[in-house]
Amino acid sequence: MNAVLKSLIKPVVRTQLDFKLDEIPRYWLGGDPFLTRMFDALSLTFPDGERYFIQSVRLFRDQITDPELQQRVADFIRQEAQHGMTHEKMNQLMREQGMPVDQFIQRLNYMMNYDLKNRSPEYNIAVTAAAEHLTALMAETFFGQKDTLRDAHPFVRAMFAWHAIEEMEHRDVAFDVMKDVAKTPELLRKYSLVITTLLMFSFTIYRANIMLKHDGFTPLQRLQMNLKGLPWFFGRNGKLTRMGTQYRDWFKKDFHPSQHPVIAQYDVWVKTLAETNDPIQAGEAFWQAAKD
Repeated sequence: MNAVLKSLIKPVVRTQLDFKLDEIPRYWLGGDPFLTRMFDALSLTFPDGERYFIQSVRLFRDQITDPELQQRVADFIRQEAQHGMTHEKMNQLMREQGMPVDQFIQRLNYMMNYDLKNRSPEYNIAVTAAAEHLTALMAETFFGQKDTLRDAHPFVRAMFAWHAIEEMEHRDVAFDVMKDVAKTPELLRKYSLVITTLLMFSFTIYRANIMLKHDGFTPLQRLQMNLKGLPWFFGRNGKLTRMGTQYRDWFKKDFHPSQHPVIAQYDVWVKTLAETNDPIQAGEAFWQAAKD
């Protein structure tokens, strides 16, 4: 586990994928408002968050001399742009449901623009690499076992499956730019994951609760939902708690994302998409192939 390995998979840019998101119900995760809004709150940050990732990588693009890394960066940028466009469709659905999406995004953009303007390029690329570490681990966590998203609507599950696949494919691109080009100090690299984790999950919980308020749930109902729903993510046997060991690998001096195996059913998704050209069928096959 200590050796730095070359990626066995490369980013592949896939366009014009239709997940039929306009057909999904309001509470698409088993009819559960809290779990649905937690995933919605995470999803709504992706379009602008991934534009920030692109900008952070571009700060070093002119300094990259390795042709292979140049190509991986180009594919990373194109993949992230596609993610942003798809999740923007989810955002539009939330707007139509009366959610304050634009207020959330305005605040998010203020924070990211502040960092780009006032913090060093090394800081921004470290935060990007840390966020990519988190999203790659969440991809493994949410799809490693069938039970996690068993109750999710298949169209939304397929969208997250596609996103998970591509997070696996480019999980080390920003990291390699950070280490090999930016040469970010170790202390800053380690700190970046701590601050990114705190911000990502605290704002996700906050936004989910604001959306539940707009859904019409009372403060007492929201409290009860949090007490019941947060352990699903963060409890002793929580879905995100399972990624603890791989999460902590980040703090090892010789860590590299390629030390973590690619999700077991990666090839199932790729093969099914190639055979059907249907991302929903690919997502379903990918989920079905997970562990019981």
